[in-house]
Amino acid sequence: VRAEMADILRFWKAKGIKGFRFDVVNLISKPELYEDDLEGDGRRFYTDGCNVGKYLKELVAAGGIDGMMTVGEMSSTTLENCIGYTSEKNHELTMCFNFHHLKVDYKNGQKWELMPPDHGALKRLFQTWQEGMQEHGGWNALFWCNHDQPRAVSRFGSDTTYWRESAEMLATAIHCMRGTPYIYQGEELGMTNPHFTEIDQYRDVESLNYYKILLDQGKTKEQALKVLAARSRDNSRTPMQWSDDKNAGFTEGTPWIEAPENYKEINAETELKDPDSIYSFYKKLIALRKEKDIIAEGTIEFLEKENADVLAYRRNYQGEELIVLNNLTAENVTIRQQPEWKAYQKRLGNYEKITAEDGKITLRPFETIVLDSAL
Repeated sequence: VRAEMADILRFWKAKGIKGFRFDVVNLISKPELYEDDLEGDGRRFYTDGCNVGKYLKELVAAGGIDGMMTVGEMSSTTLENCIGYTSEKNHELTMCFNFHHLKVDYKNGQKWELMPPDHGALKRLFQTWQEGMQEHGGWNALFWCNHDQPRAVSRFGSDTTYWRESAEMLATAIHCMRGTPYIYQGEELGMTNPHFTEIDQYRDVESLNYYKILLDQGKTKEQALKVLAARSRDNSRTPMQWSDDKNAGFTEGTPWIEAPENYKEINAETELKDPDSIYSFYKKLIALRKEKDIIAEGTIEFLEKENADVLAYRRNYQGEELIVLNNLTAENVTIRQQPEWKAYQKRLGNYEKITAEDGKITLRPFETIVLDSAL
């Protein structure tokens, strides 16, 4: 199997492919002895096995892809293991996805039990992984959305009153961190969960199975559908919203799954024409990253550590500083304005002017601000 995997890599490399994503690749080393697990679901016996690093080195070398961009999706992994997988000296992977920050709204750790996101836990996880990777030479893949996750703007932001503000804040929060940011299809438009109201609108086998499980557990149809509307993988699998034409411009036929009703307002064609759209904000965010070496190369230090409502950090590189402030809530939040910030230039934000008075900054609902010490 390992030899066949290397052969597949060589096949695609020969066709000009420049990078690879490896699905749940930290599960490729199985234990010699299969034990009953009396404490969990067994994953601790087959996750991050002792030969994962060895197999990755072998695969990268035999596949002839050392030095190419590679990203490993890591199931239930640890910081220590991901440092090893992504350390340059080990010649394994360029970067890793981990999913711990996308479980902060799992009640009692259960995916199908709902609760509001725990912002304090979210901040602690970002700090632990950012600072840990920094200290030991690892590299993060930064993301909110993928094909298995609900839409971030519906989950961590607001897909109604503060739709634009929260989508732009979430983008800034991770794009200015240390690591490589990823954008999932439609995230740059602010695509939302579809808010399906009937079970026959879903296609994902996990969602269909859990709907039955939730009913068997005593939940009503409405309660079960509410859980699916928040958790289903189908939230991210609706058609890409290209235009306000039928099926969001995705197909003239019948799509596998229907588009959200809001495709008339949220679509690429509309946003491309709007200089204040979420899409336009993403362009500014990406341009800033390309302009400022500090975002890719700089160190990171977290601020406002005790304030669960604000995700704030400082980037530093060759004497330059970026301050990134993000209000995670739909309420005004006040933070202390450090004296030197008054002279810093605002490089990016989702409100027109900074609200600062008496040594304090008031961050409005889902406000994001990027301050630059370089004048």
